[in-house]
Parts: sequence; structure tokens; C-alpha cells
Amino acid sequence: MTIILILMLLILLIPIYEAIKNEDVWQRMLAFSSIATKTSIMILVVSVIRKDWSIGVVGVLILSLGNAALMLLAHIMRRLENL
Repeated sequence: MTIILILMLLILLIPIYEAIKNEDVWQRMLAFSSIATKTSIMILVVSVIRKDWSIGVVGVLILSLGNAALMLLAHIMRRLENL
């Protein structure tokens, strides 16, 4: 099980590299959204491994609510750049 978590952490580095490399705000926000999604999936995996469903509820809340707010913020920032 630890191998799975190590692989998930390595996969998490891909959008971090993309966020650092790219200058476009929209692409950075998409990279951060991808980081949030991968982190919440990792939280869900840990909650299943530990059989602690309260951690799983937090992962589900982050997965469902966190990305929507981040994408709305990215869309507003993109519109403000065009003005």
C-alpha cells in the first residue's frame, strides 16, 4: 500500500511542475485544480486503508466543493484579464 501512495505523490509532481513552468493564469489554475483533485483522491485512499470514514468525508468535500470554487475563480480572473 505504501508503494501506491509513493506513486501517487510522484504523479502529484506533474501538475506542480506545470504550474511553475507556465505563465498563463488559466493554465496555472487548471494545474492547481489538478493538484486538489489528486490530493483529495489520496485522502480517500488513506481513509480506506485506515478504515476511518471521517477522513473520507473530508476528502469527498474537498473533491466536490474545492474544485468548483477554484475553477470559478480562474474563470473570473480570465474575464478580468480580457477587460
